[in-house]
Amino acid sequence: MTAVDAAGTAATGGTVGEKRNDSSSLRKALLLLAVVSDHPSPEGLALAELAELSGVNKSTVLRLAAPLMEKNLIERDRVSGRFRLGFGSLRLGQSYLDSLDLRSAANEELRALMRMTANTVHLVVLSGHDVVYLDKVEDQATVRMASRIGASMPAYCTAVGKAILAYSPEEVVAPILSVPLAAITSKTITDPELLRLELSSVRRRGYSIDDRENEPEVRCVAAPIFNHDDMVVAALSVSSLTSRMTPAKVREVGPMAAQAGLQISVKLGSRKAAAMLH
Repeated sequence: MTAVDAAGTAATGGTVGEKRNDSSSLRKALLLLAVVSDHPSPEGLALAELAELSGVNKSTVLRLAAPLMEKNLIERDRVSGRFRLGFGSLRLGQSYLDSLDLRSAANEELRALMRMTANTVHLVVLSGHDVVYLDKVEDQATVRMASRIGASMPAYCTAVGKAILAYSPEEVVAPILSVPLAAITSKTITDPELLRLELSSVRRRGYSIDDRENEPEVRCVAAPIFNHDDMVVAALSVSSLTSRMTPAKVREVGPMAAQAGLQISVKLGSRKAAAMLH
């Protein structure tokens, strides 16, 4: 036995080669779990399908699936022999969601977006007819926005509000548009039908625009954030004075905000966002 072999055996209880094999087996087992997860259906995947999709031969699939089934991460139908996710996967997923904090999940992307745009970035949620600011990341070298964490604004005249409303169900949108919409500035959209057309434009673009509708000298660009059910739960925005956030800048920042929103959504478990990013 060589010195390397002896060290490998002493430290791990097995040879270096066995350690590599264990690592390879773990990767293949995780691959099986990922394949089953990516093909959800009540019927599940047949052994031949799982082998083909994973690139692992059938005998190895059966061997590696055994410990996954022991931990209920995968289950195999006793009649059809098809594989699907087990309740252990649900428990893991729920534990992740329970520990997830929206601000923590969004923090990295908010800061990256602030650096890329050199403008103030916000994170908001909808509360009734208003949006509430959860987080704010400022570029200290630029003009500071008056917004503050915990403050609320009407949803209908803010970019973040429109980003959320554009992807919200009708039972959320209708009550907000059914009451008189006050003109906060001369640019505020107060006609419900025009606002609905604007929400349609948001869905086509993937981001919303507040063109001096809430503050006379401020433009904002916002994008939605989706959760693990692919439901809109928040929005992020990039805000600046109109002298800095020109129409050309809006067109540049919009896709960047939309990308950041999708990246946060993926962290929250959105399959829709993951598919759009790939």
